[in-house]
Amino acid sequence: MELRQLTSLVALEESGFNVTLAAKHLFLVQSAVSQHLAQLEQELGTQLFMRKGKRLIGLTAAGEEVLNYARQALAIRENILDVGREHVEEGSGLLRIGTTHTQACYVLPAVIRAFRKQFPQVNLQINQGTPQQLVELVVTDRVDFSICTEELGEHSTLTAIPCYRWNRSLIALKGHPVLSERPLSLERICNYPLITYTFGFTGANHMQTTFARAGLQPNVVLTAADTDVIKTYVCEGMGIGLIASMAYSPELDPDLETRDLSHMLPWETTWVAYHKDKYLRRYQKRFIDLLEQMILDNGAAKLEEEN
Repeated sequence: MELRQLTSLVALEESGFNVTLAAKHLFLVQSAVSQHLAQLEQELGTQLFMRKGKRLIGLTAAGEEVLNYARQALAIRENILDVGREHVEEGSGLLRIGTTHTQACYVLPAVIRAFRKQFPQVNLQINQGTPQQLVELVVTDRVDFSICTEELGEHSTLTAIPCYRWNRSLIALKGHPVLSERPLSLERICNYPLITYTFGFTGANHMQTTFARAGLQPNVVLTAADTDVIKTYVCEGMGIGLIASMAYSPELDPDLETRDLSHMLPWETTWVAYHKDKYLRRYQKRFIDLLEQMILDNGAAKLEEEN
């Protein structure tokens, strides 16, 4: 058994069982990948792939088990290579980050600026996804670590570090009657059409639970995974919005006003997580350190960036 066979197996699964696409990702000809897969199946003496005619369409139960061990073997290989790279190429490499739109747009830019000052030779790759996708990316070593609020702190194979706490704010067009509500309450918010995060994103689960415990049913007219989408439709007059507080800026959102809701809604924790067996290079550890040091409890980056 050779590592290239395991590499072809993993690439096949990640390419949706499209051998041509897997070969393209590996910079190989299609016949080479097909040969690797056939050799692996023959050596193990059991069927790994479900087929429709000559086409591979999925994995058998045995194939799923082999895929899991193949990922582990390739991750160990990458750890060994990283040990060598750390001593030979200390200040260069690739940093792969998985995160949500809100983190990428409103939290990470200042952290990345500070990081690039210290490690200008490190290339950065940001992969956006849902919380569930971000867990999958880090578990399968397709990113070095993931950053988001949901899911990461609950997965047993990950080391999860709490980075900061944040809460939500209401946004509305200037002059909207909700801004004059005194006191502003969850019950009064329910009187207006509401635009907020899709279930499973950016603390939406906890927010919905809070309304339900109060016996309230908000009039949700639109949900989105992207904060900018929420802002867009609030500006269109479709309703008021509930967003992560760090996503509002008076300079960038001149048509909107905000009201803090941290006294009404539960605080959330954003985590950074990596696989427990992963070897972290110095620059990867430094990025996590900067993320922890530069973020305040409202999720905003400190103005004074480190040198």
